[in-house]
Amino acid sequence: MKSFRIGGLEIRVPIIQGGMGVGISLSGLAVAVANEGGVGVISCAGLGLLYKEKAENYIQSSIEGLKAELQKARSATKGIIGVNIMVALTNFEDMVKTAISEKADIIFAGAGLPLSLPGFLKKDSTTKLVPIVSSGKAAKILCAKWKANYDYLPDAIVVEGPKAGGHLGFKREQIDDENFSLETIVPEVVSEVKFFEEKYNKEIPVIAAGGLYDGADIYNIMQKGARGVQLGSRFVTTHECDASDLFKQSYIESKEDDVQIIQSPVGMPGRAIGNGFLDKVKQGLKMPQTCPFHCIKTCDISSSPYCIITALYNAAKGNLKSGYAFCGSNAFRATKVISVKELFTELKEGFQQKALSFR
Repeated sequence: MKSFRIGGLEIRVPIIQGGMGVGISLSGLAVAVANEGGVGVISCAGLGLLYKEKAENYIQSSIEGLKAELQKARSATKGIIGVNIMVALTNFEDMVKTAISEKADIIFAGAGLPLSLPGFLKKDSTTKLVPIVSSGKAAKILCAKWKANYDYLPDAIVVEGPKAGGHLGFKREQIDDENFSLETIVPEVVSEVKFFEEKYNKEIPVIAAGGLYDGADIYNIMQKGARGVQLGSRFVTTHECDASDLFKQSYIESKEDDVQIIQSPVGMPGRAIGNGFLDKVKQGLKMPQTCPFHCIKTCDISSSPYCIITALYNAAKGNLKSGYAFCGSNAFRATKVISVKELFTELKEGFQQKALSFR
């Protein structure tokens, strides 16, 4: 595995840990990944719920929570720490401003095109900007808009395929369509990005994400032009993951048939491990009366079968009767909880074995 750079930052091991909320990837997991030479990522989703004692309202407690997580990470590692901020968050702007002021190394922004993201940078800002897209067309639009409006190009681009966990940037009928597979869209994004790289003499590495599980997967997708990879589910079943042991166990106990596509209250398809809570949702037995947070712009309480942030928070804490676990397509392959260090070793060895088989 070769190192690469994101806006001048050297990523010694080309593995980015995906941002997972609510409370799955916080400073604990991010630090462990950063210490191994990858990029550790703190998820902003639901921080206001995790740090509700820090302030009187959800918006302010989210800000305080992000500050606290970044400060904890900074005190524990000299490695690279990123923040995942969904464009769909109602407090997207507050989270971006906080991440930049706290000098997060990188902002990863998806769940919508972050067309205004460079506008939050100041002259002395050091934070790098990495949008998450799901097509070559989206990458082209974003690069063109950023360059025209802010004279800025992405420091890297994550392209997330339909086998990812959580919310997906695809229609249901596209999820199993080979024309939208990660192996298809990575070369498309690389091709679109190449135009901007050559025209403006700016390196924009493409990072592949979604359903990647082992070293062989990493090798194969890098042959398609990816410079790095983003993994989420693999890091859930590590000792350092910030989720509860019961959450991790739900991955280990799951079978392939348990991994299913659901319709999220935010209006997007998502991938999760099926359980009794989701069965009740399908039966129409869950209905919130009020919206305590209004955390996602597209979530309409009048038609939502449940509060997604509460469900994900409950699951992270181990209360899977009142929530569920998002996961990638290969989450069922987990058999035990290991350390982040062991996982990095396993991925590197698998990558090397695959590379040697082609020599």
